[in-house]
Amino acid sequence: MSTTSSSTLAIPRERFELPGGAVLIVSPRPHAPVTAVQIHVRGGVHLDPAGREGTAEWVGQFLQQGTAHKDEAAIAECIEPFGGSVSGNAQGLRGTMAGDRWRELLDVMMELVAEPTFPDGPVQVQMERTRSHLKVQEEEPRVQGGRRFRHLVYGAHRFGQPTGGSLASLQAVTPADLREHHAKHWGSARAIVAVCGDVTPDAVHEHVLRRLGAWDVGTPCPALDDTFPAIEARCAAFEKGREQVHIYFGHLGVPRAVPDYASLVVMDHVLGSGPGFVNRLSKKLRDEQGLAYSVHGDIHHSAGLLPGMFTAYIGTSPEHLATAVRGIRAEVRTITQELVGAEELQMAKDYVTGSMVLGYERASRRAGSLIAHEIHGFPQDHLDRLRAEYAAVTAEDVLQSARAHLFPERACLAASGSVTQAQLEALHPAQDD
Repeated sequence: MSTTSSSTLAIPRERFELPGGAVLIVSPRPHAPVTAVQIHVRGGVHLDPAGREGTAEWVGQFLQQGTAHKDEAAIAECIEPFGGSVSGNAQGLRGTMAGDRWRELLDVMMELVAEPTFPDGPVQVQMERTRSHLKVQEEEPRVQGGRRFRHLVYGAHRFGQPTGGSLASLQAVTPADLREHHAKHWGSARAIVAVCGDVTPDAVHEHVLRRLGAWDVGTPCPALDDTFPAIEARCAAFEKGREQVHIYFGHLGVPRAVPDYASLVVMDHVLGSGPGFVNRLSKKLRDEQGLAYSVHGDIHHSAGLLPGMFTAYIGTSPEHLATAVRGIRAEVRTITQELVGAEELQMAKDYVTGSMVLGYERASRRAGSLIAHEIHGFPQDHLDRLRAEYAAVTAEDVLQSARAHLFPERACLAASGSVTQAQLEALHPAQDD
């Protein structure tokens, strides 16, 4: 067990190593009105069987259909009358509960991860609902444009396929497959449990130990596939007559462990993820040229254990396709060639550092931060260090990071709506703008 030292942004926590390899992290917040619990299971979509992509996501989503002791209605009765909620995905479970009833929430969530049954009837109902949702997505240009972009960037890697699967992969999955996947990959040896609220760490620890016996230990998470296609210009169109064109521009990004992460966050806020008054893509393409209502770009948000994506997105009218693509490329190129101005840089840094404190007010955000700290091996004073790194970023740092990680002439380009493959190929690879 270890504790943090006091610090402006430090999230108080106690860490416990549990029998079987699981980790419990508890962050006490006296008088907090809500308790948040997250149970993260390492592996996620990486472990989907070929041809059955989406299995990991559906395992997480359908846990609440029944356990060895409760059906769906009984599970809901344990938490909903007290303002509680639970949801799952490929990475595990998230839950919140009002008041001091954290034990009920923790009991339900640990039962869900340890003893789900995936009963045939209820699961088939949920799969039919999922099928209807996927059918809608098959015709949705923005969704399909994003999927084509991911495939251009990641190729045959699992990241190149939709997290939530496809109609074809759903057709190949049965409730028995979900039970098998859970038994193989949801052991406690891969788990991180985070609890944040008006709790006592020792009490939470004792409670979890009492419930741990029902959870199979399983095996450690296997190594993740880290083989990706080269960064080079590729393009793809999803042709669907609409009044708007959705454009995705970018390439393979960086892992969270990249040394200049702080510089990249500041760079992103200057380029495309900050508020409109410091965001070049919004200021130039939306406000000055009137090309779109929605436009953004960043490289840091998707960074994880493996590289995320640098993605710039804009939704515009079909007649502005070429102008929008060239405008995005020009802004990305500029930030790799010229120093950002002193005022522009300071505004971005002030926004990034100022928003950090407010960002951790919610219990669920704090619980997620505890998980991230454990996954990435961050030091206890990570948030204070990170804020200091943001404040120290210089214009030269931004330029160096942009040159190291942004490649506008080798970016992938995907678009959906009233657009053709021939139109994209005429714009890509980059012509002299």
